[in-house]
Amino acid sequence: MRPHVVVLGNEKGGTGKSTVAMHVAVYLLNQGLRIGTVDVDARQGTFTRYFEHRKAHAFGKIPMPQHIVVHRNDSRNADEAESRDREAFDAAIGSLTDCDYVVVDTPGNDNFLSRYAHSHADTLLTPLNDSFVDLDVLVRSSENDNVKTLRPSIYAEMVWDQRKERAKRGGNPIDWIVIRNRLTTLYNKNRRDIGTVLEALAKRISFRLGVGFCDRVVFKELFLSGLTLLDLDAAAVKLNLSHVAARQELRELISLMKLPNLS
Repeated sequence: MRPHVVVLGNEKGGTGKSTVAMHVAVYLLNQGLRIGTVDVDARQGTFTRYFEHRKAHAFGKIPMPQHIVVHRNDSRNADEAESRDREAFDAAIGSLTDCDYVVVDTPGNDNFLSRYAHSHADTLLTPLNDSFVDLDVLVRSSENDNVKTLRPSIYAEMVWDQRKERAKRGGNPIDWIVIRNRLTTLYNKNRRDIGTVLEALAKRISFRLGVGFCDRVVFKELFLSGLTLLDLDAAAVKLNLSHVAARQELRELISLMKLPNLS
């Protein structure tokens, strides 16, 4: 039985993909499951450095996944580079067949390796900042931004193409979930308007809409130690209200994902 593949993807950087990927992976590890993680954004390497920090600052028995970094091929021949990228990603996934889940972090830009990783997603999570600048990656509109004129933008079109590629290989449909991430704690007109646009677009291009994490200082602080919200007890960190609220956000995200074989 092959692992369930969770891909974090968005062609816009700075949306919190690596933070979400790390928390999803550690949550699954804490369920006693066998977890593999793959970083196909080797140049930036945030996901990989997170695990390096985690290993270096291990507080007791903190679980670790099987982690693999996939580097893009730098051949000037496009066909050869794509072939090598395909082989490298397939080899990474193939080495993790004993895992229950594989969590894949992708770069905030477009390249063949990222697109190929998207086509292997059973669950695709797309974190999106509550900003119309970030929303432009998903949707384009005209006529004074009337929601009736919404049309898919570059990233949404790419996901559609990878859905078709996956179908050609006989794979099950990708469960695409867009999560509004790094939210402010205040509800305002901008937040309401973005919600209206996303709800309209979700029906048009077939994704589920949910909420990720609020913008909290704790996430920035945890990176350097390789910790997640789920490791604070082991690190003897006293929980505050922000930590408790953030943990609840993670539980709600996991519930939204409807992952198989989770109690």
